[in-house]
Amino acid sequence: MKDIPEIEELIKLISKLPGLGPKSARRIVLKLINNKQDIHKPMVNSMANVFKNVSRCEKCGTLKSNLSKCNNCENVKKNFNRICVVETIADQWSIQNSGVFNGYFHILGGTISVSNNASKKELLIDSLEQRVKEDNIEEVILATSATVEGQTTAFYIQNALKDTNVKISKLAQGLPVGGEIENLDDGTLIYAFKNRYGINKNEN
Repeated sequence: MKDIPEIEELIKLISKLPGLGPKSARRIVLKLINNKQDIHKPMVNSMANVFKNVSRCEKCGTLKSNLSKCNNCENVKKNFNRICVVETIADQWSIQNSGVFNGYFHILGGTISVSNNASKKELLIDSLEQRVKEDNIEEVILATSATVEGQTTAFYIQNALKDTNVKISKLAQGLPVGGEIENLDDGTLIYAFKNRYGINKNEN
């Protein structure tokens, strides 16, 4: 297939996906080519629809359809008093699938670090402050990863919410050092949530 640049380019792109290398990418490309009507064409159409109609909610950071309201933060049928703050949408999905948390999510879209220099606006921290005040939130759970960047971000959020009356808690130390939320098994997540602990907002 090296003499077909279109196929080689597709293999390179697919091999960039998480958990996939060149060999897996080649198998996927061959599967698509051999199943144009059943898989390839519907997938192309579906991806085009996602690209056109799905975007990041400017308020909570999760994915939403441009054709409807955000199911996470604007669904009036829900009346939660807790927000779980995570770094990525993958983290949100992992926690949702575990069934351990029942409440709103707030997806930062990254972490604060020296390398990326992300701002409060980019990480929706200002929006988090606004949600806490406007939605009568009683508890904010900081479910950031047990990495230097994750803990730095958690401290920054803690400081940003210091003038509110909201309870701030962090996941239990059952999280492995350097561990990322999306890679944890359900048992570890459940333990971390059930044994979360409150933070003194006046800590330095």
